[in-house]
Amino acid sequence: MLYGILLVVQVVIAVTLIALVLMQHGKGADAGAAFGSGASATVFGARGSANFLSRSTAILAVIFFVNSLSLAYLAASVPETRSLIEQMQEEARQQRLLDDAIPMDPIPTDPIPGRPGDIPE
Repeated sequence: MLYGILLVVQVVIAVTLIALVLMQHGKGADAGAAFGSGASATVFGARGSANFLSRSTAILAVIFFVNSLSLAYLAASVPETRSLIEQMQEEARQQRLLDDAIPMDPIPTDPIPGRPGDIPE
């Protein structure tokens, strides 16, 4: 149960990290600010979005790594389970061992004596 919850959290954090990284300005964005596109940075405060987005990305990255380590620990502590195919192969192997251990009577190829329609010699 906990593993499933952490896995969902991991996916949400990964998608959020991708969105935050894509929203950040690159080095070349400063040249665009000279032509009037720099006004949009005031939404996040006087310093612009760089500080807010950088800090959010760093915090989410730390949470992502801690969650990854937690998932790895939980996956390692779960007892090893066999897949359905491995279980079926084990059952087939056991059945073959049983078949080899119990000798079966061979199918008679001679006519069964006393069968109706047989003529005694």
